[in-house]
Amino acid sequence: MWSNNSSLGPCFRPSNLSLEERQLIASPWFAASFCIVGLASNLLALSVLAGARGGGPQRSSFLTLLGGLVLTDFLGLLVTGVIVAAQHAARLDWRAVDPGCRLCHFMGVVMVFFGLCPLLLGAAMASERFLGITRPFSRPAAASPRRAWATVALVWAAALALGLLPLLGLGRYSVQYPGSWCFLTLGAGPGDVAFGLLFALLGSLSVALSFVLNTVSVATLCHVYHGREAARQRPRDCEVEMMVQLLGIMLVASACWLPLLVFIAHTVLLVPPAMSPEGQLPPATERQLLIYLRVATWNQILDPWVYILFRRAVLRRLQPRASARARALSLRPQLSNETTALR
Repeated sequence: MWSNNSSLGPCFRPSNLSLEERQLIASPWFAASFCIVGLASNLLALSVLAGARGGGPQRSSFLTLLGGLVLTDFLGLLVTGVIVAAQHAARLDWRAVDPGCRLCHFMGVVMVFFGLCPLLLGAAMASERFLGITRPFSRPAAASPRRAWATVALVWAAALALGLLPLLGLGRYSVQYPGSWCFLTLGAGPGDVAFGLLFALLGSLSVALSFVLNTVSVATLCHVYHGREAARQRPRDCEVEMMVQLLGIMLVASACWLPLLVFIAHTVLLVPPAMSPEGQLPPATERQLLIYLRVATWNQILDPWVYILFRRAVLRRLQPRASARARALSLRPQLSNETTALR
C-alpha cells in the first residue's frame, strides 16, 4: 500500500509534479473540444442510423449492433467528459474533490467498461457477419434485432464484470497523470499485473478475432463475386457495404487501441518494475500512458464517421462508375432469363 495521508483513500499515488505544474500541462479547452466533437459525431451517426431501412434481417441485425456501438461510444464520451471537466473546474485537485476515492473508483470502472465494449462489440459484429456470409442458412433466427440487442447487453455485462474486479480485490484504480482521470494501476503487485494483463489480453484477442473473421468473410465475398457462378448471382450490395464498414471499424480500433494495450502489458511485466514500491511511475511512463489513452479515445470519435462515410449512398456519389457497373451486373441475370425465354 502506498504511503499517504491516512484521511485519504487508496487511489492516491505520490506524484513527481506539483499541483501548479499539472495545471500548466493539462488544457481544459482541449478536453472540452475533444468531447464536444465526439458527442456531435456520435449523435449524427445515431440520427443516420435511425433513418436506415431495408436490407433484410441480416442488415437489421448488423445495424442494431452498430447502433449499440455508437450508443456506447456516445455514453462513454459523455460520462468521462463530465468527470474530466469537473476535475479541470477543480483545478486538478482530486484530493479536495474526492478524498474517499469513490469518484475515482467509478471512473476507473467506466474507463475499463467503455474501453472494452467497442472492442468486444467489434468482435461480435465480425462474428455476426462471418455467420451471415459463410453460413447464411444455418442460423436464420440469429439475424434479428432482438438477438442483436441481447448480444449488446451480453457485451455490456461482460465489460462491466471485468471493470468491477478491482473493487473486489483484483487490481487497483488510481488517479493518473496529470490528475484529471483514473485508470488501472500499472504496478508490480500480483493483482495489478493480473488485472492489467487481463485487460490487455482480452482487448487484443477481440481485435485478433475480428481480424481473422473479417478476413475469412472478405475472402468468401470475393469468391462469390469472381467465382464461376458470379455472372448468375445478383451482387450483394448490402453485404459489401456492411463489410466495408466493419473493416473500417476494425482498422480504427486496431490503430487506436493496440498501442495502449501493448503498453499496459509491457509496463506491468517490466523487470525491474516501472512503478516504485511507493507508487511512483517514471515521468516518461506517465506521459506515455496519457498519450496512448488520448489515441485510444479517438476510437470513440472515428467509429461513427466510419458508418457515416462508408454508406452506399455516399460511396455511389464518390464512385458513380462503380455504381453503374453494379446496376448493370444486377440486370444481367434478368436479361439472360429473357433471352432464354425468347429462344
